[in-house]
Amino acid sequence: MRQQLTRVTVRTGGRGFYDITARVQEQVKAASVRTGLCTLHLQHTSASLVIQENADPDVRRDFERFFARLVPDGDALFSHTLEGEDDMPAHIRTALTTVNLSVPVEQAALTLGTWQGIYVWEHRLEPHQRVVVVHVIGE
Repeated sequence: MRQQLTRVTVRTGGRGFYDITARVQEQVKAASVRTGLCTLHLQHTSASLVIQENADPDVRRDFERFFARLVPDGDALFSHTLEGEDDMPAHIRTALTTVNLSVPVEQAALTLGTWQGIYVWEHRLEPHQRVVVVHVIGE
């Protein structure tokens, strides 16, 4: 059984989706695991990890519009605004999605579907540096 634990740093330009699929696949390949599991963990509370369609960018734009309606910036309901009007909405968006993903590995590759990509979904308006822990285990 082999294991590898690495970190991928993602510099975001503000709110939006950042495709990390190729970078995660590089880590799988470097781990020399043919069959196993790749687990991802985002070390933040105001961004998410998602597997989503990678073909039509309208899908990601629609997600942004939906979440803007669901959890609007500057809502008077929120008292946690230490870092701005997008602070608490970013935390709620993260709680509604996830910071952990697991993807099986087969023949040294992530078993993503044809239209699937792995994204860091930045929920803050300002640029940030996000860290994704990548753990690959298998044979």
